[in-house]
Amino acid sequence: MAQAAASASEMLLIAFRLGREEYGVEVSEVQEIIKAKEMTRVPRSPSYIRGVINLRGNIVPVMDLRVRFGSGVSEVSGDTRIVILNYGKLQFGIIVDAVSEVLRLPSEAVEPPPPLSATVGESFIKGVGKVDGRLIILVDLRGAFGVDGLLEED
Repeated sequence: MAQAAASASEMLLIAFRLGREEYGVEVSEVQEIIKAKEMTRVPRSPSYIRGVINLRGNIVPVMDLRVRFGSGVSEVSGDTRIVILNYGKLQFGIIVDAVSEVLRLPSEAVEPPPPLSATVGESFIKGVGKVDGRLIILVDLRGAFGVDGLLEED
């Protein structure tokens, strides 16, 4: 199934769930989506780094977004996935409860992050998109990781 690229006036997103909330990251940042697998904990790593996995010979750190967003630890179930992302030269995974779909989000349907966001810090979100009566929180990868200097500008 061929998929057309999103136009300049829309974003193409991978939508996923954490609890009852729906989030999205741009498809261009996603390398692949895999089933949750055993992770090796790395001593003295930040609490939101769940561990590392071996992905075809590459060691990939995996972040627990629930911990990073301050809403507990993710429980692994049959729907749990690891979304492998590329941001600059960094490859990493994020644990999500389930991946929903790929969706197109028109630019005019995106609003800036609400002030004093109750669940997720403002630095972690780019905005909130409205699609078919649903709200999709757009994750800011730089904000989610850059706070601790994990991402550096090229």
